[in-house]
Amino acid sequence: MATKLTPRHQGRLELTWADKDKALLSTGDGRYDYSFVDSWDYRVSEVRLLHEVGRVAAPTPEERPVGLPRPTEDNLLVTGDAMHVLDALAKIPAYSDRYLGKVKLVYIDPPFNTGQAFSQYEDNIAHSIWLTLLRDRIRQIRPLLAEDGSVWVHLDHTESHRCRVVLDEELGEDNFVAEVAWQKADSPRNDTKLLSTSQDTILVYRKSDLWLPNRMPRLAASNTSRFRSRDEDPIPWGDSDATAGGAASHQSMVYAIEHPVTGKLMYPPPGRCWGKAQSWMLEQISEYAPYELRDIEDEAERARICGVTRGEVRPKVPAIMLSVPAEEAAAKARARYDAGHWPDLVMLGLRERLRRKKHLEDDGRVPETWWPGSEVGGNLRGKVENRALFPDEHPFATPKPEHLIARIVHIGSLPGDIVLDCFGGSGTTAAVAHKLGRRWVTCELLPSTVSRFLLPRLTKVVNGEDPGGVTSVTERTTAVVGDDEDEALPEGMSPEDAQEFNRLLNKVTKAGGAGLDEGTIKALKAATKTRNVTTVNWHGGGGFAHLRVGESMFVKWHDRILLADWATQGALVEVMCAQLSVRYQPDGAFVGRHGRTRYVVLDGMVGQDTIAFLLDQLPAGEVVEIWATQIGDGAGDALKAQRPGSKLELIPDNVLDRYRRKPTRKRPFGAGRAVPTPRTAGEASPPGSAVGVERESV
Repeated sequence: MATKLTPRHQGRLELTWADKDKALLSTGDGRYDYSFVDSWDYRVSEVRLLHEVGRVAAPTPEERPVGLPRPTEDNLLVTGDAMHVLDALAKIPAYSDRYLGKVKLVYIDPPFNTGQAFSQYEDNIAHSIWLTLLRDRIRQIRPLLAEDGSVWVHLDHTESHRCRVVLDEELGEDNFVAEVAWQKADSPRNDTKLLSTSQDTILVYRKSDLWLPNRMPRLAASNTSRFRSRDEDPIPWGDSDATAGGAASHQSMVYAIEHPVTGKLMYPPPGRCWGKAQSWMLEQISEYAPYELRDIEDEAERARICGVTRGEVRPKVPAIMLSVPAEEAAAKARARYDAGHWPDLVMLGLRERLRRKKHLEDDGRVPETWWPGSEVGGNLRGKVENRALFPDEHPFATPKPEHLIARIVHIGSLPGDIVLDCFGGSGTTAAVAHKLGRRWVTCELLPSTVSRFLLPRLTKVVNGEDPGGVTSVTERTTAVVGDDEDEALPEGMSPEDAQEFNRLLNKVTKAGGAGLDEGTIKALKAATKTRNVTTVNWHGGGGFAHLRVGESMFVKWHDRILLADWATQGALVEVMCAQLSVRYQPDGAFVGRHGRTRYVVLDGMVGQDTIAFLLDQLPAGEVVEIWATQIGDGAGDALKAQRPGSKLELIPDNVLDRYRRKPTRKRPFGAGRAVPTPRTAGEASPPGSAVGVERESV
């Protein structure tokens, strides 16, 4: 494994590893056991059908509170390899219409790790398997993503550094958004020989620059400490800098403002300018006293602030100066300050320092890259939630807490958007997406994991029988007194601050009270009393379909690739439509169409009579593509002569040729092909349909 420069990447870094040019195949259905194969191998190229196993649905409760997202119904839980599921979503029209280019958020938490699931491989091969598997899934996911969609890849320290290089290759290094650190443990593991790992990494990539993150709700502690009303302003605010950088390039915004009380000239600091237009500054400061614009010939001071010579500074930029005598201005300014509800340009305490009000906005706070366990939970909370759901099961190895996934879902999507998790695990992503009103698709390779965890968990969610995780939110708030009115905490103190104060006060009291009498202690506790308030945000509803990845349409017999026994008649028609990405819409003899091409799939012989019959039904100006398990003499010549541009293809030979991504082997169009004994013949035949020519082992 190495990093090198290649011409193909125009000088960009590329991570190389063993068999990178190959595809990865799960060699056993329902097992994490992999081998490298050619990318055209039918086992990775074939589009498998998805068969419905069952449906789970529940009506939306009438008591559902106003404002909560409506439960979604068109969701998918699929048992089977993510490789086949993603291909089906992108290539079978019944699914591609719903998902191709429309998935808003993808969360990947691969349920494997070097040294664990790959312990049977040599270290170098283990890394290669992991990276190839991830690379292959990302390549399948990318076309499903909406242009304003994002991918979140959850990793530990084992592969994160290599994974980022691969994601740069597949999604574009310009589309890297952030590397989130999630605190999964709040205490060290003392049995660790080196350093105890406290965090996981979540790599965030966007599909394009159309993606923007949704903002997070502001923390109560932040609201209380940073945003409050000191002047009876109805909207809480915090004070921020009234200046901005770039004095040299914004010289017209560098000027003096005369203080209304002291008369001192206030300038921006060196290298900075006022942060708003002069008209706005004049309007705001005039709330305190009458002002006017006046040239005070201060080019020398302005040049110093701009970092240029006096000859280079912009001349005749007026200052904002008092237009009334100093005594009158001071009296007016003090009266205006005492009246409260100050303008957006403030002088706290009427000091010689200008600040700007920054009101508490409804759009929330910008997401950050450090996610402490105190906010989103850690591994322990995930296991507690999982154990509560499945008390009789052995705990799932690495369940993620619902609040962690909820933050990702909140930042990357809106109610009604599609969320995809192709490594379902214990079902946390789908459960959270459902509770938050998103549409979702999740799949899991291991049937036992689906039956033990995903299916029962998601059924509980739909039926409103899952009380944990994000179903309800408990917040600390002020105590209720009197007529159900909140008693305010001391100014600047959040409920969390009050809770911590009481914890420390109890410690002090137990240690001897530090001279505090009982009355004082009671008064302090009463002034900082808080309580827990629980809000239920999920009441059940919506539903999902449970699907299963179908079997392969092929079987291997010695060195031949043959049709499986089940792929006959109608089943063959449907699975061939999937290979061709044609919508299965039977219309007489035709099974589907794309543009001016009609499609026919026949399990049997196509001769000249069949060609004549099909062309008789084909509208003028259209061509036909015929796929058949047997082709008779002269059929090709007849089709070519009567409807140029039409095709006659053999199943499975030409299906396998399509997978090879090479031109179909040329044969004389009218030449007959050896027709093997039909499946219904009395003599013994190998497993599957003995259709096709001998070919080398795949």
